[in-house]
Amino acid sequence: MKNPNAGFNTKLIHAGAFEDEFGSATVPIYQSSTFKFKNAQHGADCFAGKSKGYIYTRIGNPTIRALEQNITSLENGFDGIATSSGMAAITSVYMALLGANSHIISTGAVYGPARGVLEQDFSRFNVEASFVDTSNTKNILEAIRPNTRVLYIETPANPTMDITDIEACAKIAKEHGLLLVVDNTFSSPYLQKPLDLGADVVLHSVTKFINGHADIVGGIIVAKDPEVYKKIRHSMVFMGCNMDPTQAFMVLRGVKTLSIRIDRAQENAKKVADFLASHPKVEWIRYPGLKNHPQHELAKKQMKGFGSMMSFGLKGGYEAGRKLMDHVQLALLAVSLGGVETLIQHPASMTHAGVSKENKKAAGITDDLVRFSVGIEDAEDIIGDLRQAFEHI
Repeated sequence: MKNPNAGFNTKLIHAGAFEDEFGSATVPIYQSSTFKFKNAQHGADCFAGKSKGYIYTRIGNPTIRALEQNITSLENGFDGIATSSGMAAITSVYMALLGANSHIISTGAVYGPARGVLEQDFSRFNVEASFVDTSNTKNILEAIRPNTRVLYIETPANPTMDITDIEACAKIAKEHGLLLVVDNTFSSPYLQKPLDLGADVVLHSVTKFINGHADIVGGIIVAKDPEVYKKIRHSMVFMGCNMDPTQAFMVLRGVKTLSIRIDRAQENAKKVADFLASHPKVEWIRYPGLKNHPQHELAKKQMKGFGSMMSFGLKGGYEAGRKLMDHVQLALLAVSLGGVETLIQHPASMTHAGVSKENKKAAGITDDLVRFSVGIEDAEDIIGDLRQAFEHI
């Protein structure tokens, strides 16, 4: 894109795009595993990094590159790395930034597999992890050790909706020689820009809001520093968890409507949150847009909007929650989030089932917690669906 100062919506449509010899209006799918060289010198230059030519899709591909540059532009970073899944993005970051006998501090209510891979796999290399409530920076300071290398936060957290102060974490990381990594999946770059707030690395499961249509799986990483970027790309390439060109094409198509989708979804979410907050069968609700959320003011400060994710608990606990999920008709009982459709799920038995009961309790993931991803249907229909489901409780 010729204008680097273009607005966000213009970047959604045009950032990363390039002209091909046919004048394609959209970036084509370069469904090729390998690319031929013009001559021997060109091949040598490509392998030496002196040429921008492509070699092999695991290392780079024009369609994938367009997506990487698009999201990098949205996040105001140095460069991006597209991966085969959100977990591939997370694992690439862990592999690049953690060494044997190192230590990482992470948000306690982090996505279940992001915790599981540390506890079950990286622990084999004596990598230690402390999972704390990062919404209270005192917990972070108390957890820092001499071998701590990374501060990894999710904000808003999945599924508790806790908000962590990114600027405060960036200050702590800088003072203690740590790298700050932020999982920005719940907000997307439309609502929150961690790199602008001092983070070193931002990542997403593009399966969620960035693609937004529940039809592909993918991840992306954007780094602020060239050297950090090189480390992570090196790990991704050697682990072979690159995104596929068709995946990249689908995400490039989905991201064009990111702001429109999120505006509609969070408009619905506010109405749904108000409904739930006043319903006699709802015990509690956590939505950053409600004034009773403990970090409501922080969310206003570091986010452009409050998003469309929320969690709540019902009077009657887990059994009441099961009845609710068994009787919704519009909302889909499914994992994932951030699509055009409304989704409902029970983290304790689904996304966080692999986390021990003790650790779930410490992270605030109670058995009655229901996670709700509000879609772009008519708000009246979403509320009506919940209302009729509540009648069965």
